[in-house]
Order: sequence, then structure tokens, then C-alpha cells
Amino acid sequence: MARQTLNTTCVMDCPDACALEVTVEDSRVTAIGPGDSHPDVGGFICSKVSRFARRLYHEDRLLHPLRRTGAKGEARFERITWDEAIEVITRRFRRIRSESGGEAILPFHYGGSNGLLTDELLDYLYFARLGASRLDKTICAVPATRVAVGMYGKMPGVAFSDYPEARCIVVWGANPRGSNIHLVPYLRAAKRRGATIITIDPRRNLSRAEHDLHLPVRPGQDLPLALAMIRWWEEREALDRDFLATHADGLEPLLERARDWTLERAAEVSGVAATDIERTASTLAGSDPAVVRCGWGLERNANGAQAIAAVLAIPALLGKFGVRGGGYTLSNGGAAKFDAGAIVGDLDWRTRKVNMTQLGRALGPDFDPPLRALFVYNANPLATVPEQDVVRRGLARDDLFTVVHDQVLTDTARYADILLPATTFLEGWDIRPGYGSYVVGGLRPVVEPAGEARTNMQMFAALGRSMGFDEPAFELDDETLLRRVAERIEMPGGPPAGDLLAAGEQTRYDFPGERPIQFETSFPLTPDKKIHLTPPDLGERPFAWQPPGNDYPLAMISPASAGLINSTMGEYNLDTLRVTMHPDDAAARGLTGDGPVRVFNRRGEVHCHLTVSDRVRPGVVSMPKGAWRRSSLNGSTSVALCPDDAQIVGDAACFNDARVEVAAL
Repeated sequence: MARQTLNTTCVMDCPDACALEVTVEDSRVTAIGPGDSHPDVGGFICSKVSRFARRLYHEDRLLHPLRRTGAKGEARFERITWDEAIEVITRRFRRIRSESGGEAILPFHYGGSNGLLTDELLDYLYFARLGASRLDKTICAVPATRVAVGMYGKMPGVAFSDYPEARCIVVWGANPRGSNIHLVPYLRAAKRRGATIITIDPRRNLSRAEHDLHLPVRPGQDLPLALAMIRWWEEREALDRDFLATHADGLEPLLERARDWTLERAAEVSGVAATDIERTASTLAGSDPAVVRCGWGLERNANGAQAIAAVLAIPALLGKFGVRGGGYTLSNGGAAKFDAGAIVGDLDWRTRKVNMTQLGRALGPDFDPPLRALFVYNANPLATVPEQDVVRRGLARDDLFTVVHDQVLTDTARYADILLPATTFLEGWDIRPGYGSYVVGGLRPVVEPAGEARTNMQMFAALGRSMGFDEPAFELDDETLLRRVAERIEMPGGPPAGDLLAAGEQTRYDFPGERPIQFETSFPLTPDKKIHLTPPDLGERPFAWQPPGNDYPLAMISPASAGLINSTMGEYNLDTLRVTMHPDDAAARGLTGDGPVRVFNRRGEVHCHLTVSDRVRPGVVSMPKGAWRRSSLNGSTSVALCPDDAQIVGDAACFNDARVEVAAL
């Protein structure tokens, strides 16, 4: 039996970008384990990725190009060749362009579980040349990114391995156990060394032994909580005025709004005890070093961007920078920069933008000019986009020509006219900069692609050539493309070696040193090198609080789960959809045990099983994001209940503004 162990990098949507060692026996992956070239892996990886071989060989794996033969949604297809599939797509796109213009074609994708090669490279070149509509990728991280760029220019943040140096750690709107698992050992190490660990989230994500204080904030009410602490610090002259005078501007609009929020008012709105807000403020002010781990959970509502800005201001207001373990961590992805134009040229792509959060509207009868074609890749919108029922009706349109490129038969793929098999990250080339850990990792094929699966680059190159596009990038093979991209990466310490990345290895940064210290070796990347505490993107009423809707009594959150990465692996993980509810809320509705319930609002209803637990606060229910339709009892999941409203910054999604009721089924 031929057996070998090969190196590669995990590309899944997680801050860690783990180094992997993959065992291959007789050309099949038999084990996936941790590699040793990563600073944070520490000898373990998450169970999701360690079992990823199940996806490679799952019965739902797509192995050949397919053409629809039944009604949309029935998943009845016939096998065709790649040449036939390319010819059909090219012919239809030429006809649509001729009759309605390129903007009648929409690419739908997301890059959370992709690297620099497989998202926004050859795909963008192809769709730009088509003159297709552009997708506004608003489903996640847009408010946080806009705010972080405006305030700090995406300054590299505190490394996870420096968290044990901190005396106070606030984990705000993040769930390390669900994503970013390698932060957890550092939190434990910090606690053993005497640090105070505080978590702020509607759901308790760490065990009681792993944190000292949990603030169970109501969804969407993080902003009043942060503003009340800022007022408390100003009243006690705890603000570092010298640091702020030297390194920051925009302080007064923040303080002006914070003065509206007493501890008592913030407690009433946020659902957190005033004494706990004060304890958090006091501990943060009195601890050196102190670090805030700001997650993306608090951005998923109408107040999201304002809340992110107030939270990211905390280390500046208190002067917590300049020491190892002091400052903040949001996304560290900005530490490595790549200009795709160096590979594909200046695209000059100026067509209309379509908000991905509002895909259902875009596929509807009132969208003008109407969409006639949808090309889905790197995404499963029927499981991830708000207003699920509206999206489903759009996908069911007989006059919508839909192409889906995916690894398995997803909920969305069932509605395809042409279905194309995609490689997994274990079967192709890519480069993955970590957005938490400070690594840039290479991906190389550890096994041959299953069946006739093709990489994104191979598919879009073939489509481009079929359309007659003559850009040189469409002629590059994937490994050559990897090496060209590696040469164009800018990172502290210089670009990574192409040979290293092509071997599936990882390279680290030099700030100098592998880990930055904010305001010592890492500084704001804003044009004037200052912190802008009130970034312009916040609009005319910065830090203004918007009261939540109250049309239904329970707030619903849809956080990451232990089984899925967004919707990936939904074909075998999370077979049974559950909603988690606090015991008090369950008792008030006469609900006990884990029986079936209906979770509903005016948008729709989800039939699923109940879990009663005090891990969620009263007034809140939790249903995992990304679940597939077959996991529920009626074919609907959390996004059937989520509004497609857009918040003020970046027109971004407001998943956690969903309000629902729960009743026995």
C-alpha cells in the first residue's frame, strides 16, 4: 500500500489558516492532522477539518458536468462533457449580452473559504470582460472592515500567542470554539497567569471555568454597552488624554454620544446588569496589558458598524497600546496585501452593483433591468442569504439561466441549469493569508481531483477562452499562477517564496519579529498614520443608537456552529436543526424537552427541534447559520426568518435583527 504524508494549508473560513499534514494511501486521503509550521496550531486542529475527507468521498460529491432535465429544485440532471457545458454557457451568455446587455448576468460568490487564486482573480477578469453586474459582497465583515480601515487602516492586531501576556481579555461578539479554536488555549493560559477573562455575547460560548464574567448582551445592543463604559471612564478621568492628543482625532463626537448613556440606561437597554458593566469598565481601565478580541457577531444588526467603532476605540481611549498583549484584534488580514491587477490588469469594471444580502429582490419581478443569468460559485445562497423563501422563488424561475460550480449537491445546486464539479482545497493550488494567525500558507494538490472536478481557475480560463477573450492570464496553469501571485504579495519581511508555498508550506511575518506590538512595531495604516475615532463611514449621526424592532418577542441570533463552516459540510454535519431557548422563555410557552417546535415571524417559519439551555440569555433564541434545508422538519432554516434590510455602513446584512416567536409544533 502506497502511503505518504503531504503538507498543505487549511483554507476554510477561520482566522487560523492552519498548517496541515495529510495522509494519503493509494491515492485517497485517509487522515488530516496538524502541521508543525504554524505558530498557533499547537498539535491539534478542529474536528470539522480533521474529518474533511468525508466531503471528498461523500455520495453527494459532484463528479461530472450535468445539465438539468427536471423541474428546478428537483435535482434531476443528465451527464454532459465539460466541452458541452462550456459551449452551452458561452452560447447563452452571448445571447443574453446581445439582447439585454452584460448586466443581465450576475456572479454570486463569497471568498470566506478561498485564497488569493480562487476568488476575485480570473473570475473577476472573466465577468469584467463580459460586462456582468458586480456583486456587492455584504453578507459578512463589511461594517467591521469599513470601520477598521477608517479608524486604523486595518493595523495588524495583537497576535493570539501574546494573549497570555494580558491581565484583562475581553472577547466581544466572538465565539472561539465555533471558529478560531486556537485562541482557546491562549485564553486558558492567560487565565492561569491571573488574567480576567470577560465575554460579551447573547450566548455563553466558553465554559464557566474558562471565563470570569459573562455579559449576556441583547442582540444589537452592544453600542449602548460600550458607550456607557466610555462615559464612565471620562467621568473618572481614566482616558489617556496625552495618547489621544498625539495619535488620534474625532474624540469629541464619540464622547458627546457616550454622555447620553448612564450605566443604568445602558443596563435597561442591553439587558446587562449595571454592576457588571461597571466591573468590566473598571477592570479594563485598571489592567495592563489589556486586549479586546472584537468579533463579527456584534456587526450583524442595524447598530453594527457604530458598535464596532465604539469597541475598537477602547484601547486608544485607555492607552493600552505599546506593550505585548495590549490593544485589540479584529482581522489581521490587512497585514498581507495583494494587487490582483498585477496579474489580470486594470479591469475597469464599472457596471451596476447588486447587494448579495438582497439577492431575493434582485431575482424578483421588480428588479430593473432584470437578471437573466446567475453564476454561483464559492457560495450556497439558498442556505446563507436572508429571506430564504424569496430567494428560493427567484431560483425557481424558468427564465433564469443558472450555473452552479460546487463540490457537492448543495441546496442551491439543485436549482442549476448547468452544474459543474469543483475541486476541494485538498485537490488544487491556492495561497491563504491568515486573517487571525500571522501566516501565509500555500495549498497544493495532495490527491488528484475527484472525477472531472476543476479548479475555479481552470473553469474561468476555459470560459474566457471560449468567449474569445485573449488575456494572457487565461493561459496560465494553476501552479504558475500561484508563483506569479506569490511574487506580488506585500507583507512585513518581504514576499513569500513561491517554492515554499507550492510545497504546501507556510511563511511567517517579520514586523520586525513574528508578532507585532501595536504602536511599537505596528502602526495605523491610515493616510496620516493617525487613529480616526469617528470614521466618516459612520455617516451624519455617528454612534447614534437605533432601537430594535419589537414586532415579535424573541430576538434570534444565527451564530457559527461546531459542525459547519458557513454552510460547508452541511451534507453530513448538522443533520438535525435545533433552536436553543432559555428555560424561562420555554416555561412561559409551556415548552419542555427537545420536542418539535415552530419558530416563526411574518417572513416564514422553521420547524425544528428545541434545546432548552441557559447558555442563551432570556429573550433570545439561537439557531445555527448555514444549515441545509433537509436538516429542518419543513425545509426552512434560519435565513427564512432573517430580514434582508441593509445597515447604514456598506449596505450590510442585519441577520441578528430577526425577531421571532416559538410555539409547539
